[in-house]
Amino acid sequence: MADAKAEAKKIKKQAAESQAAEQAKLDEQQAEFQKETEAMAKKAAEDERSHLLAAARMEAAKAYLAEKAAILDEVFAQVRQKVGELPDAAYRELMGKLMTEAVETGDEQVVAGKEDARVDRALVDEVNAKLKGQDKGHLTLSDETHPHRGGFVLKRGKIRTNVSIDVLVAQARNALIIELAKDLFAQGADARRRQ
Repeated sequence: MADAKAEAKKIKKQAAESQAAEQAKLDEQQAEFQKETEAMAKKAAEDERSHLLAAARMEAAKAYLAEKAAILDEVFAQVRQKVGELPDAAYRELMGKLMTEAVETGDEQVVAGKEDARVDRALVDEVNAKLKGQDKGHLTLSDETHPHRGGFVLKRGKIRTNVSIDVLVAQARNALIIELAKDLFAQGADARRRQ
């Protein structure tokens, strides 16, 4: 019986040691799990913060771009108006230069704007005189008119080259918007690289 008691004591001691080792192992795993959970929570918070900052930057960029677009709309509306209000000599000089640059074959018809009396036969004759040396001086003024406020359309068969003030201003505006967008996104990329 003494042997049985000693054996029971030994088994009890081994069980206690085994339980202590298991408890230590569980405590270590729980500490590691807690550490990983905290790291994951911290990373999730950082990710959320990054997403919120990115969304805020995007909204700020959109607002900035919208404000610039509104300013551009106003500026180009003023440009359109100023071109229409140019003195006759300056307007005719501008239209003559644009016509000279837009001519491809020299046998196009010039279609003036319905409210633009300054693009007339005399202007077409002046441009023809300038183009004579290039064997392109055969433009004619069409009886048709186009619906735009100023400028002209060159027409040859089914081919039309729209050189109206509205189209020229829209092209200039679009080119400027592209440049502004490139600048805006380049600044955004630079800002992201600095973070």
